[in-house]
Amino acid sequence: MRKAMLIAALAGSAIIGQMAQAVTPDDVKWINKCVADNKREGATKEVVLKYCTCMNEKMDDNETQSITAWEKTHPEEQKACDEVAGWK
Repeated sequence: MRKAMLIAALAGSAIIGQMAQAVTPDDVKWINKCVADNKREGATKEVVLKYCTCMNEKMDDNETQSITAWEKTHPEEQKACDEVAGWK
């Protein structure tokens, strides 16, 4: 149910048009984990979703780390996605 809701949210948002690749079920899993990891960081759900989607897109398809782990070693990508998402 959560996967279907996230896919629907992505399909209905402006970020889907900016995405270079289609969202796969594996992407949805990683994005959902990132959203859960960041739910208490003070940003709106929309901002967190945009941030997590952006970070997921920047990661290699063969990456095995979570977005939350990967972002710690990729500050430039984190900064770029903060800007894309409007994270304040």
